[in-house]
Amino acid sequence: MTTTTKPNPLAVVTGASRGFGAAVAEALAGRGWRLVVDARGGDALHHAAGRLGPVVRAAVVGDIADATHRTAIAEAVSAAVEAGDQLQLLVHNASTLGPIPMRRLDDLDPAALARVLAVNTIAPLALTQLLLPHLTAAGGCVVTLSSDAAVEAYETWGAYAASKAALDQMTAVLAAEQPLIRAYSFDPGDMRTQLHADAFPGEDISDRPPPESVVPALLRLLDERPPSGRFRGADLRLHQGARA
Repeated sequence: MTTTTKPNPLAVVTGASRGFGAAVAEALAGRGWRLVVDARGGDALHHAAGRLGPVVRAAVVGDIADATHRTAIAEAVSAAVEAGDQLQLLVHNASTLGPIPMRRLDDLDPAALARVLAVNTIAPLALTQLLLPHLTAAGGCVVTLSSDAAVEAYETWGAYAASKAALDQMTAVLAAEQPLIRAYSFDPGDMRTQLHADAFPGEDISDRPPPESVVPALLRLLDERPPSGRFRGADLRLHQGARA
């Protein structure tokens, strides 16, 4: 009698050196997932990967907007799949606000907007395209990090808001085109992260929840696998509390 070995679940988490990305990677590692992680800062990424241990298949340092870097991520995934893993999750967490301090639209350099779109919108599409064959084979999930700025109008948030609104719609279209996978836009809400600190320079953001407190809402989404759509972390946590 032959025994089949169940493949290890594999996740790609971008922007995993700190903040929400690091918290997601740590939670998945605690569940036994294998990981391919990326970030721009090599020291911070390798430190984070060292904490996670041998479940990290690859820690790929580079700019997610760079095609060569995305190819390196895809090659790391292919190697992990060949070794027996199965790509079940892609989390597009890497983001940029654009120029700091943030600019009103009448003072926004179009080149700066192009850079924000390159990181927050175009890179997720390009990486998804590279990894889609593995994701569809596994019936996996794509999660794009959204923001209330994608649906509300805040002064000086134009570049970031436009990129996240476009990403939301792109995720919805992906879901319509790819019925074999789930595609979720996930709005975690305000968090105590460097990105949030950069958005409000000089302000005390210690009242914002830490990223790890939001991760259970995302895990619930992954566990329950509702139809593709846009989800707010606050709503998922509220409903989870009501059930407990």
